[in-house]
Amino acid sequence: MGNPLATEKIGKLMARFCIPAVIGMVVSALYNFVDQIFIGHGVGIFGNAATNVEFPINTVAMALSLLVGIGTATFFNLSSGKGEKEKGVRAIGNGIAVVVIIGLLIMAAVLIFLKPLLIALGSTEEILPYAVDYTWIVALGIPAYMLGFAGSHFVRSDGSPTFSMWTNVSGAILNLILDPIFIFVFHWGMKGAAIATVIGQFLSAGMVIFYFSRKSDMKIKKKYLIPDLKLTLRTMGLGVPASIHNVAIAVTQIVINNVIRKYGVDSIYGVEIPLAVVGITQKILQIYTSIYIGIHQGCLPIYGFNYGSKNYERVMQAYKLGIAVVIAIGIVFTAAFEIFPKQILSVFGTGSDLYFAYAVRFFRIYMSMTIFVGIFHYTSGFFTGCGKTIKGLIPPVTKQIVTMIPLAFILSIFLGLDGITWTGPISDIIVGVMAIIFVKLEFTDMKKKIIERDAQRAA
Repeated sequence: MGNPLATEKIGKLMARFCIPAVIGMVVSALYNFVDQIFIGHGVGIFGNAATNVEFPINTVAMALSLLVGIGTATFFNLSSGKGEKEKGVRAIGNGIAVVVIIGLLIMAAVLIFLKPLLIALGSTEEILPYAVDYTWIVALGIPAYMLGFAGSHFVRSDGSPTFSMWTNVSGAILNLILDPIFIFVFHWGMKGAAIATVIGQFLSAGMVIFYFSRKSDMKIKKKYLIPDLKLTLRTMGLGVPASIHNVAIAVTQIVINNVIRKYGVDSIYGVEIPLAVVGITQKILQIYTSIYIGIHQGCLPIYGFNYGSKNYERVMQAYKLGIAVVIAIGIVFTAAFEIFPKQILSVFGTGSDLYFAYAVRFFRIYMSMTIFVGIFHYTSGFFTGCGKTIKGLIPPVTKQIVTMIPLAFILSIFLGLDGITWTGPISDIIVGVMAIIFVKLEFTDMKKKIIERDAQRAA
């Protein structure tokens, strides 16, 4: 009996892998989303602004988790497609060790440089106490967070998409239960939200450890857990596109926070209102993009195995089906963002008329072209799954570094705070169109490879 990645109908295969991946990604993104909601109602605008200041740290941790997680999982699937599964198993063991080590290093750096780091990330004197209370506790959970997040990709690559989903879902559900207890019952405020988050992250990490020690048929030998530099660099190369995108998001967020701190002082809104609104918008955008990331992550085993075995027709079929779903989702969400902005923003707490005047206008404009966000996220993942690292890297780098950051500086000079507002839709359009062009060129190349492959088989 053949491998289902090579024989099962694409639609059925994508449903089996993508639905759990989407659920897992959305639920994982809910860590920050849920914290933001409960903090907004239990602490207020300074609390929401504080989580925005901390957000780049979380994004960097996620970026490095993706670097190891997606890179290792893609390497495993490509190796399996070539009939070299044991090489992939060695990579999984190596990935587990590497991601924990990186997590410990990030944790130490954040704890050592906590206050100057938060100031550099855009904190004001009023926000700093809230940011400190939240960040030092969250930092303690970074190794567990990274193991749980990267490990979910390892589990999925092993052919267990449902268990992969539960590694994320279990921790998020626990966080959802503990947040209101710690914030509203125990009155622990920002610290309570952080403690709930960390406990949930340790549960997710524990699920990954349980899977590979008890459930998986994959035998990870102890020697595979000793980091191998050559193997690490090779696997990380495949995870660079997803990782760079998140690193770039963190850099962009730091730039935007500091631009707000500079221009907000002279506006009627001050600094705290824009910081809180941008933070909330980023959490909503994270939930939205996690759907697309889940779809393309669910497709990674399909792309990797079939590209490795030169089954290019199935690779293209999977992309076409996935992009149709992505566009449909984008239309629905973009319409919701434009029609119900105040209702969506109100989930995160109440505010003054001035607050909502800024929030509604910013949200509508910033999110107006997010249909293109799905196109470029999904397409970037398509190239990653096929082992085309550079092609997968260009769209996310262009989105954040080439367009968002320069636009934030340039437009703010002329438009003040409004400059930040217009960076989103302009960069979304540019990168979305770029992704469409790239995939058309890649399809042309695959069709040539199909002709060459068939000629070789006929000879």
